[in-house]
Amino acid sequence: MPRDLHELPKLRDSLSYLYLEHGHIEQDTLSVQFIDKAGRIPIPAASLAALLLGPGTTITHAAVKALADNGCSIVWCGEDGVRCYAQGSGETRRAYHVLKQAALVCDPSRREQVVRRMYELRFDHRLPEGLSLPQVRGLEGVRVRTAYARASQEFGVPWRGRRYDRSNWGQSDPINRALSAANACLNGICHAAIVSAGYSPALGFIHTGKQLSFVYDIADLYKVELTVPVAFRVTAEGTVNLESRARQECRRVFKEARLLDRIVPDIEWLLDVPVEVPEYSEDVDADAACPTPLWEALLGEEDGVSDGGDDSGEGAGVAAG
Repeated sequence: MPRDLHELPKLRDSLSYLYLEHGHIEQDTLSVQFIDKAGRIPIPAASLAALLLGPGTTITHAAVKALADNGCSIVWCGEDGVRCYAQGSGETRRAYHVLKQAALVCDPSRREQVVRRMYELRFDHRLPEGLSLPQVRGLEGVRVRTAYARASQEFGVPWRGRRYDRSNWGQSDPINRALSAANACLNGICHAAIVSAGYSPALGFIHTGKQLSFVYDIADLYKVELTVPVAFRVTAEGTVNLESRARQECRRVFKEARLLDRIVPDIEWLLDVPVEVPEYSEDVDADAACPTPLWEALLGEEDGVSDGGDDSGEGAGVAAG
């Protein structure tokens, strides 16, 4: 029986993320557990926002179901959390948010309003009137370069620019590896929040064309504040276990900054641009098998029926030709 998603804790009350690699995850009688050569470790499925699965992990169908039922987003990623390969589901079954997101993305005027809001949130103040988007992007470039230079001076870590070879990770300099590891953690948390709130990770406003475009949009709101200082600080402390220490420091900093409290409200403010979006009365979060409404254009004046399928997603309402 699918769980009523209203029973789950709010995202802001959840733990941020857990990264695991080289082990097996299964559901036993009491909990989801991670098993490796060191033993068995329970995973707090009901209070975890995102589970990041690195190389060498296997997971059973029952464990995936338990995590999904508890609103824990599963992200399959590369070593040290760098790169995302696949994702699981979040804490809502409603489509309203993604419909609104799609309506805004597909309207150039409204999309520009959202983009300007994104830059204003990064700058923490309203932008001057009359600036073109390329001009705004130029100001953002100055802001980011200044942040890198300031962190380099503060922590005494040389900075030669943001560059690394994806095909030869180990040849990157330590600060770039630390930045990539920290940003991967941030992407994972933003990804989990986006999916949990019912938005699409693919429908970006600044970034576009990839399945994670909106994740990059949202993560960029917090990089200068959170991951840039983390990366420079852990690099200044030494290069042994650098990526692991960057992840651990991210977990601490994300908690102190109450990041999970902020992401969804920030998204709601960013997308608070008037646009017409259909709303439906069915509470699919309480009942996963609730019949699906049909697009209004398919209905006659005396219609008003829902999809005749026995389960959500079954297309019994489509007539055969």
